[in-house]
Amino acid sequence: MMRLFIVVTLFFSLVWGENRTPTAEDFTQKRVTPAKTKEKIAITCYGGAVQQIALFLGEDAIIAHPGAERFPFFEKLYPKLAQKPTIGTFNDVNFETLLKVKPDLLFAGVTSLKTNERIEALGIPLFTLGIGRHTIDSLLHEFHQVGIFLGREKKADKLIAYWRGQLQRVEDKLPAKVQRKKVLYVNGPHTISSEGKGWWGDDFITHAGGINIAEGLKVKGDISSELLLTFDPDVIIIANNKNFRTSPEALLENPMYKNLTAVKNGEVYLSPVGGFWWDRPLPESILGILWLAKVLYPEEMQAIDLKAETRDFFKDFYNYTLQEKEYQSFLPEQRIYDEIRHFFIDRELWKQCLCNHRKRHRAGCLCRGAWVR
Repeated sequence: MMRLFIVVTLFFSLVWGENRTPTAEDFTQKRVTPAKTKEKIAITCYGGAVQQIALFLGEDAIIAHPGAERFPFFEKLYPKLAQKPTIGTFNDVNFETLLKVKPDLLFAGVTSLKTNERIEALGIPLFTLGIGRHTIDSLLHEFHQVGIFLGREKKADKLIAYWRGQLQRVEDKLPAKVQRKKVLYVNGPHTISSEGKGWWGDDFITHAGGINIAEGLKVKGDISSELLLTFDPDVIIIANNKNFRTSPEALLENPMYKNLTAVKNGEVYLSPVGGFWWDRPLPESILGILWLAKVLYPEEMQAIDLKAETRDFFKDFYNYTLQEKEYQSFLPEQRIYDEIRHFFIDRELWKQCLCNHRKRHRAGCLCRGAWVR
């Protein structure tokens, strides 16, 4: 009797499974039917959306996008994108161009919901992406859902498995919590702007083993100079966005911050940029977490070969063979710091050279040419 019950249950499970139409869930938790045709895709948001869709489908399927000129290496990966029309972004979409290209489906950002509704009213299937609103958990969930939506589940599963493996690898090597470093992540148009718990910046820091000094911020926002001096971060990471006013030079040369531990020790870094900013949520940003873990705990993370991981990632997920010079171009600031650190035995000389001659080597500089080696 039990055997008969099991056989009948399996039979109906198979029948229902065959007849059930699978659906994917976008960032707004809307259930969407997987795309039947994926030959003409439009994208109306920044935030790594073009990078994510190109990773899953390549460049040929993308017929219109907001533009990727801010990321020259990404355009090198997918050169045809430069010839594709731009249709604006977020709430500034060019509807005339959108109707002209006639996309089969469209990816949009969660920050432009009213415009997204107008697009859907035109009968264009739309999938909403989380872009900068992600945490690591929601980003990995999105990879899975986009994989279903585009019929690329295997690639999504491979990407998620890589992320989970690397996150665990870092976790296994972290020092005890009492030894972990306090980190300020500067990401915003104002002088000192950061992200609290529940935002990407917090996950970026904590999964690399740092303590986010801005954890108490309920939203993205500014941190006053007084509060920054009170928190006294051990390390400061600055988003490598040319639209932001803050730079390592500005912090290191500002007398107001001269007594910060991070400034005194020269632990102020500009985040890397590959196909996109490594400190923002997209498939490639797992490499940014590995980079940050190595910045914070170089001895504990010594076994992690960031260059090898980056090369493997680009080969496995972009089908691109990364060259040495290309890799170095992702990490220009880190390369300079490392050269100077190795050159100087005397820590005081290192700090003096860094503070006085950050931009270029000068005649008589204490670094004796190490700055431009």
